[in-house]
Amino acid sequence: MSRYELLIGRRYLRAGRGNRFISFISVISMLGVAIGVAVLIVVLSVMNGFEQELRGRILSLTSHASISGFGAGLPDWHAVADKARENPEILDVAPYVEDQVLLVAKDRSSGAAVTGVLPEQEHKVAAIADKVVEGSFDDLAAGKYGIVLGAELAKALGVKLGDRIVIATPQPVITPIGIMARTRGFKVVGLFSSGMYEFDRNLAYVHLADAAKLYRMGDTVTGLRLKLVDMFVAPRVVRDLALSLGGGYYVDDWTRKHANFFRAIQLTKSVMFVILLLVVAVAAFNIISTLVMVVKDKQSDIAILRTIGASPRSIMGIFMTQGTAIGLIGTLAGVALGVLISVNLETLVHGLESLTGIQFMDAKVYYMSDLPAAVQWADVVKISLVSFGLCCLSTIYPSWRAARTQPAQALRHE
Repeated sequence: MSRYELLIGRRYLRAGRGNRFISFISVISMLGVAIGVAVLIVVLSVMNGFEQELRGRILSLTSHASISGFGAGLPDWHAVADKARENPEILDVAPYVEDQVLLVAKDRSSGAAVTGVLPEQEHKVAAIADKVVEGSFDDLAAGKYGIVLGAELAKALGVKLGDRIVIATPQPVITPIGIMARTRGFKVVGLFSSGMYEFDRNLAYVHLADAAKLYRMGDTVTGLRLKLVDMFVAPRVVRDLALSLGGGYYVDDWTRKHANFFRAIQLTKSVMFVILLLVVAVAAFNIISTLVMVVKDKQSDIAILRTIGASPRSIMGIFMTQGTAIGLIGTLAGVALGVLISVNLETLVHGLESLTGIQFMDAKVYYMSDLPAAVQWADVVKISLVSFGLCCLSTIYPSWRAARTQPAQALRHE
């Protein structure tokens, strides 16, 4: 494309006398592309942020992977733990005991999963201690019968730090008055808040020795939690560990335990990309109508250029320059706007919540109370290329029509 074609195409972007409307339509086309690109970037950034935040919060309370026995638990867990530590891809191991129980406090009760842990070991595989908002996770000591509750669970039971609750297990106890549930009193020594309602409402922690006595497990544990060097290779690592142990163990990892969450996010992300890309496509194809109007308005100019020697290819290049410029400016403006909103999204949402007094993200519904956003530049590049490609595609037909203009017919009524 020669210099004069670029020059003329750029001049046609600016409005002259009598064609302000065409210039206005060009601006609308740019804004349409910019808004479509910005919305697509913001939505995908929110989906990425939601996935990262969800994964981080889940793994702060659980672990990258776990290994347990079938039915009766792991009686030889020390040997299994030593074998696991030999794997260079496993950073640390922590035992746990877990069961579903009934928590009773005064006139309230609630079901929950109570997990027995060793606080000094649990620090190494999960970040639950960092989520404690009252009391201390280290106050869990063998024989003290202390318990750390989720904040929402404590609210449901109506208890606070220092109160006592009763844990009733499904294991029956035969007494002179009949069969009763096995119970034990515990003192609330800590409250944690992970930001995820499901965890804060249904989880509680006690010391491993106290849980073993409560569940009558002796030296047996339910399983081992594993922390890996790279959590994204968890399926392969636990599979290799199970094979090295000779079988007879049940292995699990975070990708399978919470697979429905992450599959739903990925599916939603793909669907939203396609749907919102249609918005960008509509804005991009609006360039067609803009250029058709420009071609109609510039019939005499095209005829004069053809008369003085401009080739059909040059005419086509002039109008493709104009359409490409509209698409490029709109795409760049959309990228800048989308990234700017995504980076400051949490601040904007909190500002709107304080201004309107409405909580947009209810943790009971959305699993978290914040609206995180994470800009992934691979997504930004992909959106930019697709948007710009659609804009360039939209310039082909009007430019081709301009190139087919016959000078004699165009100048007949001039």
